[in-house]
Amino acid sequence: MKTIGYLGLGVMGYGMTSNLIDKSGQTVYGFDPVPELRERFAQRGGKALESGKELYETCDVIFMCLPTNAIVKATITEIMETAKPGTTIVDMGSTSPYVIQELHAVALEKGYHLLDSPVSGGETGANGGTLVIMCGGEREVFDDVKPYLEMMGKTVTYMGPSGCGSTAKVANNMMVGIHLLAMGEAFAFATKAGLDPHTLFDAIKGGFAQSAVMDLKVPKLLSRDFSASARIAVHLKDINNAMDVAEHLGVELPMTKIVKEQMDWMDAHGMINEDQCALAKYYEDSMGVEIK
Repeated sequence: MKTIGYLGLGVMGYGMTSNLIDKSGQTVYGFDPVPELRERFAQRGGKALESGKELYETCDVIFMCLPTNAIVKATITEIMETAKPGTTIVDMGSTSPYVIQELHAVALEKGYHLLDSPVSGGETGANGGTLVIMCGGEREVFDDVKPYLEMMGKTVTYMGPSGCGSTAKVANNMMVGIHLLAMGEAFAFATKAGLDPHTLFDAIKGGFAQSAVMDLKVPKLLSRDFSASARIAVHLKDINNAMDVAEHLGVELPMTKIVKEQMDWMDAHGMINEDQCALAKYYEDSMGVEIK
């Protein structure tokens, strides 16, 4: 039996580790630099460790969900300086495909395994074990950790070599970003035109415009609940990754460019750490309405 650990016990990590604790039948080790998150993890039934180094030395498989490309790169580099060779590292965050491929080459050289296994589904999916998980790396490494991934996700798909999981996540969040903007624009427009947005939601949620984005985000928007189950800041990282990949490929992403512009507007107005549904504020501001 492999010893498993999880690095990063925030909104997503807490839900994913809860499912590992409940379904694996074994000790799940965890670390986060925030003491309150370690305590919450311990109360949930995990074995909280006092340092990342202790986790790296203890675990055969290290899952991680961290916020930025720079932190992911520094952390995986540190793991490979500390953990025993043969350790498998599974990055479940939204990391640039190019960063992952660079780290993957180093991991192979040093005798480690690295999978990019980003997820979609937000806090609801993490808590419910219903995430969509997209994986890149060696097929045999994927097959080895797939049982654990299936404890956290409703679908676990092998996408191809290193970086393919991260690229799939970029494509996924390009579409989610466009859906969010379409939702905000339409509901601000309807409110400006005199419709009740609650009634509009009830009227169209079973029709062709229905989506998981609308189902989850419109109720938060209507209740003016901008507490983050998925932060705009994290989504903007994916959008920036998309623009970077597009530049390398020599292609244009006109709709994703609009998403980036409006997320940058949120950043400039101090709202980048709010929930994705807050993107509707861009349209509220431009149309002089409030969706509620």
